Amino acid sequence: MNWFIDAQIMEQKTGYLSDKSNLWLELLKKFSIKDWKNNLCNRLFGSKKVRGTWWRKLLLLWIIGWFLGSLWIFWFMNSQAVEKRREMLASMCDERARMLQDQFNVSMNHLQALAILISTFHHAKDPSAIDQITFARYAERTAFERPLTSGVAYAVKVLRSEREQFEKQQGWKIKRMDSTEQPPAREEDADLENRDEYAPVIFAQDTYRHVISFDMLTGKEDRENILRARESGKGVLTAPFRLLKSRRLGVILTYAVYKSELTSKATPAERIQAAIGYLGGIFDVEALVDKLLHQLACKHSMMVNVYDKTNPDEPIIMYGSNMTNVGLYHISTLNFGDPIRKHEMHCRFKQKSPLPWLAITTSIGTLVIALLVGYIFHATVSRIAKVEDDYRQMMELKGRAETADVAKSQFLATVSHEIRTPMNGVLGMLQMLMDTDLDITQEDYVRTAQASGKALVSLINEVLDQAKIESGKLELEAVPFDLRAVLDDILSLFYGKAQEKGLELAVYVSDQVPDVLVGDHGRIRQIITNLIGNSIKFTERGHIYLTVHIFEEVLNSLDKEVEVHSTDTLCGFPVANRRRSWESFKNFKLELPASDPSLLSTSSNHINLIISVEDTGVGIPLEAQSRVFTPFMQVGPSISRIHGGTGIGLSISKCLVGLMKGEIGFVSQPQIGSTFTFTVVLTRACTNSNEYKSSEFHGMIALVVDHRPARAKVTKYHLQRLGVNAILEIDPNQVLSRLTSGTSTINMVLVEKETWSKDSSIWPFIISKLKGNQLDIPKILLLANPTSSVKNNASSSMEYISTIITKPLRASMLQVSLRRAMGCGDGEHSRNGRLPQLSLRGLLHEKQILVVDDNIVNLRVAFGALKKYGAEVTCAESGKKAIGMLKPPHKFDACFMDIQMPEMDGFEATKRIREMEADINKQIECREVPVETFENVLHWHVPILAMTADVIQATHEECLRCGMDGYVSKPFEGEQLYREVTRFFKQPQKRIDNEVKC
Repeated sequence: MNWFIDAQIMEQKTGYLSDKSNLWLELLKKFSIKDWKNNLCNRLFGSKKVRGTWWRKLLLLWIIGWFLGSLWIFWFMNSQAVEKRREMLASMCDERARMLQDQFNVSMNHLQALAILISTFHHAKDPSAIDQITFARYAERTAFERPLTSGVAYAVKVLRSEREQFEKQQGWKIKRMDSTEQPPAREEDADLENRDEYAPVIFAQDTYRHVISFDMLTGKEDRENILRARESGKGVLTAPFRLLKSRRLGVILTYAVYKSELTSKATPAERIQAAIGYLGGIFDVEALVDKLLHQLACKHSMMVNVYDKTNPDEPIIMYGSNMTNVGLYHISTLNFGDPIRKHEMHCRFKQKSPLPWLAITTSIGTLVIALLVGYIFHATVSRIAKVEDDYRQMMELKGRAETADVAKSQFLATVSHEIRTPMNGVLGMLQMLMDTDLDITQEDYVRTAQASGKALVSLINEVLDQAKIESGKLELEAVPFDLRAVLDDILSLFYGKAQEKGLELAVYVSDQVPDVLVGDHGRIRQIITNLIGNSIKFTERGHIYLTVHIFEEVLNSLDKEVEVHSTDTLCGFPVANRRRSWESFKNFKLELPASDPSLLSTSSNHINLIISVEDTGVGIPLEAQSRVFTPFMQVGPSISRIHGGTGIGLSISKCLVGLMKGEIGFVSQPQIGSTFTFTVVLTRACTNSNEYKSSEFHGMIALVVDHRPARAKVTKYHLQRLGVNAILEIDPNQVLSRLTSGTSTINMVLVEKETWSKDSSIWPFIISKLKGNQLDIPKILLLANPTSSVKNNASSSMEYISTIITKPLRASMLQVSLRRAMGCGDGEHSRNGRLPQLSLRGLLHEKQILVVDDNIVNLRVAFGALKKYGAEVTCAESGKKAIGMLKPPHKFDACFMDIQMPEMDGFEATKRIREMEADINKQIECREVPVETFENVLHWHVPILAMTADVIQATHEECLRCGMDGYVSKPFEGEQLYREVTRFFKQPQKRIDNEVKC
């Protein structure tokens, strides 16, 4: 997909893709994965209907699913617990069955050994070595080897032919098993007499001596055991029956005794023939199992049953009570050696199984966690949906705000135009009134009104700048400018206000700052003007000191840790230490390369300047310092009533500094003063120039006498701008030695008025010494503030002063003062450093100017202003009329055109004029019309300058796009006119000198 998108870009640039490819691209864009995913997210989380229906169903399914899951977890864990309990029961039951079986096997082995003993010592010896007493004694002593047997007996095989002899030998008659309680009947006796074989008991353990002489073959179970035992050659068991003495269930284990050792392959007939007797062991099953369980009772408590399952339909319980197979139980198989008999042990716990708390808690915990997760997810989705709704509302509000912002900008533009238009008339008429003959009172009134009008225009500019900053439409220009000249203009701007308050106003620029920089000098001027304006507003005594350094110079001075004292300041008053203001910019250089390495001062193209404005005013309260740069915020509610202002000057300055990639900060102490500092990044110009350095002062040496080093440094700075070498001296007593040292000729001595007044009697002495030594007496110039009175304080020494130079010092004013003092000519003096009117008057003399404006007052103002400078002015009230008047050939050298006019605005009129000029120029170039028809002008292009009060919409770029050559905002002054028209009137228009080929 990325390939197709890249291919679309390539098709737009080079045209390689076909229309079919474009169709595929459009389809892919419509069905792209990203758009589909965004659409799905919007449908899932953004729709209220989905959140109300589909999401609730999903949440319900989540709850039901996890409820079923918790039930499964409970069932699984419970089954695991039951299985574990079953395994434990099986292990315990198997263990008991194995122990019972092992002990039974031990008893079987000993019974078999007893049978072999009888065969060896009774039948194989003659006479027999065993009798009843021996057998009973031996059986009793070896009972421990047969732990499960309660008694043993031996029955011998007697044939009917041997019966009589056997009975005589034993001394008793063979009895039937069932005749122990009552005499047998005759038929039974007859049956006993008619039998072929008898098995009377001849030996028995003392506990069972009562069975001696009983025929074992007359008992049903015994007969079956004897017959199966001699036939199989193995031990066989009887079915459980009630023992004769204990009346408890028991079984008899029978072994056949053979007269000779038989092979393992002997047939049943051979075994029957070889049998000579039968050994039986009586097992009391109930006593045996009780004894076994008693041994294990300390470990576990459980119920045990033993069954004879030879007949599965009618099982015989051998031990325990009959229990139903309900609940958890286990069956272990018992093998007592008789393959025909089947025995089982059934086991069950006596106590019921405990509740499966682990399964219960786990399932409930899982369900609770699932519900919490569902709640969190539900809350998250609801939050996302709420954010989406808020986002939509925000976008709607944003759209409304943008619409309102556009309306606000349009409103500001309209209001600005509507205010500036009458203000142009007010200020223009006031300026024209100033050129008439006025008395002192009238001139004062006019100046006051003019200052108020300019203040209103300045306020409008600040509000418009704030609107531009908020809309992000404020842009900076990059043009070469002389920073020192800009600062001189700013000093001239505040000259009058500083004179009224008696403040000392000074500027100092470091020698390391280049003469020509590239940047937006207008915005730098605006920032400094705001700062100095605030300083003058809140300062009643002392000074206002403007300094400019490069950033590296400030860092070096901070590293030296030089302490600033009050005597080192400009006027001797204590100030807020500017070092504290500079320290906040220590990290500026360290952070700058990471963000934009090209802005380092070490680069050959960029300069980092740090500019400070220091005053000795009232300072800023500590609680108000955090909101200094907040728009429309002032220190206190009384500030606007006492000092005036809107409170947006500093916020605008902060934004402008940010656009110049700098920072702004301040340090302030109440009742001491404030120091505002900001940094800007400018570009170094290719060439350096200084318009004030004149050859008439080159090589001259001046001695500056001032007991304040900071103030003397300012004087030295301005002298060096004019090419004068300055020597500083803080002690007036050392002036004479300086002048008579002979190392260099000092042409002038500049003495600070305060220093002169401290010891005025020393100067006549110095002059007399110089005259006595016949030395050249240098010119003595006195530096004084406009409000100070020199004559009252030093009238006796005023005769030695050549001239008084009024501060603040500016290069242009100082140049004129030095010319007068040194006799180099008066030159053309400019009051307060302003542009001489003669320059503009000479430039516009006899020039034909067309002014186009629909406002009669503005026409009169423009007519009067241009007429004052010697121009021939013609007025037009509409754009249509201007088009007719500017149709070549015409007599006009330039045109000032308003932008907003009815019927046809200035932009449209300019386009029509340019189209008309282009058509005529093409005809002249192609010789379609004779050149003489158009007064031999090779190329018709009248300079058109926009003259409008709309400073937002009528931008310079838009004017250029429409074919205009310049831009003059209303109300305008002579300096602004001079800057615009000087680009067009330096050389005359070219006229044709030879033929031009098409």
